[in-house]
Amino acid sequence: MTAVTGEMGEKRSMEHDEHRKEEANKPLAIVGIGASAGGLEAFEQFFRSMPPDTGFAFVLITHMDPAQRGHLPEILQRFTRMPVRETADGMKIEADTVYVKPARADLTIFHGTIGHLEPVRARGLRMPIDSFFQHLAEDQGGRAVGVVFSGTGSDGTLGIRAIKEHMGMVMAEDPSSARFSGMPGSAIATGLVDYIAPPGELPDLLIQYMKFSTTDPAGGVLTTPWVEADLKRIFSLIRLRTGQDFSRYKRNTVRRRIERRMALHHIPGIGGYITFLHENPQEIDVLAHDLLIGVTRFFRDPGAWVVLKEEILKDLLPAREPGGTIRAWIVGCSTGEEAYSLAILLRECLDVLERTDTIQVFATDVDTRAIGVARRGTYPANIVADLSPGRLKRFFVKKDNTYLVSKEIRECVIFATQNVLSDPPFTRLDILSCRNLLIYLSAELQKQVIPLFQYALNPGGLLFLGTAESIGGFDARFKTIDSRWKIFQRREGTPPQAPWLDTLAVIAQPTVAEGKGREFAREEAIVTALAQEWLLTQYAPPAVIVNDGGDILYFHGRTGRYLEPGPGRATLNIHTMARPAIRDALTPILQAATWGEESFARAAVPARVSAGERQVLLTVRPVGRWAMRGGMLYIVIFQDEEEVYQEHTGGEMEEGAVPAPVPEADPTHTIARVRFQLQHSLEDMQASQEELRSMNEELQSANEELKRTNEELTGSREELQSLNEELLAVNAEHQRKISELSERNDDMRNFLQVTNIAMLFLDNDLRVRRFTAPLQPIVNLQAGDVGRPITDLAVNLRYAEFLGDIRGVLRTLQMRKRPVQTRGGKWFEMRILPYRTIENRIEGVVVTFVDINRRKELESSIERARVYAEEIMAVVCEPLLVLDGELRVISANRPFYAAFQVPPGEAGGKSIYALKDGQWDIPRLRILLEEILPGEGEVEGFLVEHDLPGIGHRVMRINARIVRSEVGSDRILLAIEDATGSPL
Repeated sequence: MTAVTGEMGEKRSMEHDEHRKEEANKPLAIVGIGASAGGLEAFEQFFRSMPPDTGFAFVLITHMDPAQRGHLPEILQRFTRMPVRETADGMKIEADTVYVKPARADLTIFHGTIGHLEPVRARGLRMPIDSFFQHLAEDQGGRAVGVVFSGTGSDGTLGIRAIKEHMGMVMAEDPSSARFSGMPGSAIATGLVDYIAPPGELPDLLIQYMKFSTTDPAGGVLTTPWVEADLKRIFSLIRLRTGQDFSRYKRNTVRRRIERRMALHHIPGIGGYITFLHENPQEIDVLAHDLLIGVTRFFRDPGAWVVLKEEILKDLLPAREPGGTIRAWIVGCSTGEEAYSLAILLRECLDVLERTDTIQVFATDVDTRAIGVARRGTYPANIVADLSPGRLKRFFVKKDNTYLVSKEIRECVIFATQNVLSDPPFTRLDILSCRNLLIYLSAELQKQVIPLFQYALNPGGLLFLGTAESIGGFDARFKTIDSRWKIFQRREGTPPQAPWLDTLAVIAQPTVAEGKGREFAREEAIVTALAQEWLLTQYAPPAVIVNDGGDILYFHGRTGRYLEPGPGRATLNIHTMARPAIRDALTPILQAATWGEESFARAAVPARVSAGERQVLLTVRPVGRWAMRGGMLYIVIFQDEEEVYQEHTGGEMEEGAVPAPVPEADPTHTIARVRFQLQHSLEDMQASQEELRSMNEELQSANEELKRTNEELTGSREELQSLNEELLAVNAEHQRKISELSERNDDMRNFLQVTNIAMLFLDNDLRVRRFTAPLQPIVNLQAGDVGRPITDLAVNLRYAEFLGDIRGVLRTLQMRKRPVQTRGGKWFEMRILPYRTIENRIEGVVVTFVDINRRKELESSIERARVYAEEIMAVVCEPLLVLDGELRVISANRPFYAAFQVPPGEAGGKSIYALKDGQWDIPRLRILLEEILPGEGEVEGFLVEHDLPGIGHRVMRINARIVRSEVGSDRILLAIEDATGSPL
């Protein structure tokens, strides 16, 4: 037995040691790093700067061919002292270790353990970085870090959204330092990246962030009253700058996001962060945007959309009259993916039923930047992972590395900036979707928002919530369609109530009381407070504090024996909550105290309370004026018969004296009390009659005013009808103009495509307005670069004055034209012109690049041919002469100039007949050149005899030939041989 016990103890000790070792090896954070082309250089810079004992674990995700074996672990081991391992299925991640994804597997992570999946190809496009980042965010939450390095495409963009949703941190390589800026540029464009820097600078930023995030930034006291006051100051700053109120959002969510911003700026205390907000107002905008992060995807939770489609086809559409309008509202639409998803789903449902109903989807969000992205309808290429090939082909247009939502769907969706908590809702809706917004709101706000949704929906309309949300206690208003995917239907016969939302939080400045509260931590103060609280509980009678109207503001003690809630609408008024016998006696003495007839008033009445029939003494005293709203406050004290004592008003009570009990009520006392009540009742009745009389007169005058108002409204109604007709006509005209504009836009786009000319349109700030596809080899532009300054883009020209010429055209408004060459060697004729509007305003420049590569090649070829011909002529001993079609001298060789004593400078460009002052104006030469040669094309051995001054008598044998040219004019080649001494 002793041996068995010893073995069990040893086994438990080994398990304990193993668990302790596992906890010691658990990383502080798991850093997922994604890279593609050019990533090796970034890895080297990053790990050379990363210390080996940070407590982090690193998982590297790269784009590798599954058919090739990777050598990345061996290469990375040269740059770091941390162990570098290729992952294996089921491997536990440990601190201070680098893990590399194998080429033939995609990675998942669950409870810190790596899992392998078969590589999934989404129509030829793989997104392993997005996949791992999403798994990492769900598994590690705030301890997840995503880093995006050099690469082409947009892999990682969706993944960093998931990391930010789960309170993780995101870093990206500075595109200017990346060999390929596609991936980091796409990540930065989301506005979710926390740090942007070269790879060598990112390790220090990561270490500093984790240093501040692993400790509680507020010192663990964020729930104390003064820290709550600090949070209210932050809410006040946000509301003053952005108009958004977060004071009634869930505290845990708000706290975590504020703490994350504090860690990013290395601020240890919330007070320091408030100072930072005052000094850096732009941080307020970033914090507000961080609190509003909306993570969404096309058809997120596909199973939910399948169920929603079935309900639309089964109940919603068949119950409607054909040809109407299907109205839907997406609350918190973020960047628009869900709004477009619903529009696509409705269009598919209508196609199935062969109906022509109009689709109208309202999509709203308080984030204006997200609404701007949604309106453009352009999304990165990695949305192919969320969309079927059929939907992608029908409802999207591929443009470079992005997808544009088709016009058919974009025209169905209307985006607007709206706050669902304060702005009026859309009404008469068939579908309302609010996914992953309620989870951020307090329970109080949720109870106000759900009735608002019921008010907005038609009877039978569908309510679509997120998987972590519910309708709370409103089952009477909604019927559950699918409990898993949180799809509900508004019940028939449940009349909607007009919503009333009051979301204006009280932004209080620190008061003196709060300042004293900070000092309440002294031990003697705590003892004093506890003593006072105990004494009040044990010896003070039950009481309530009320205002002039009887509204109860404070309860003390157990008042349930004297007060009870009445049936009907809930109220805290003492006149409705007091038990009947107490109510009859309480009304006159409360009025007496209110009218100031006595410093205090009291009455003893028999009442049936919860403990049976007994005598109750009621006392009413004024306790002070209500500074917040004006008016007096009164305390109403309830004392049972055995607790009643006489009021002592004559100064200090003698030591040892016992208060005398109140004598039992006698008939005289009762008659006096009844008379007092009757007197007050008569006065109340007379006052009520006067009030009723004045109210009747006011109602009569109000009735007259309502009649006049009704007449005015009738006239206004007619005016509105005519105005509505005008608006309809204007709307039709606008639709026509929109159609014309769309047609012209299509014509212009096709024209630009047909011309195949590289064109770049810039505004006055040198930001890209538009460009054509042939421009991409010259300037590294993608569809998402519209709006970026040209100074931030790589210009592939061997011409340093490109930007200077653009600024010069904007300054002088004069066109500039010059040939330029790309770094690849291609030639273009660049023209820069001012961009003029129809109103003759200058709003930028237009830069065109016309391909002159062929012309340059021809010029170069001609020049080479000319040089070649001149070289041949130079080595010929006989005089040679080249004439153009007008018989002007183009060139001659040295023997010609020497034999006939013609200066070289005088020959070029002159007619042959004008050489040497007309010495060559020979009639027989004219016959050769003007009559014989044009007809023959070639003449050999033609003799010309002539006396040349200064040279003498010469007989010349001339061989002539016309050289035909397809490019320019014809040439005449003359070879002259001296035949003076030869027999003719």
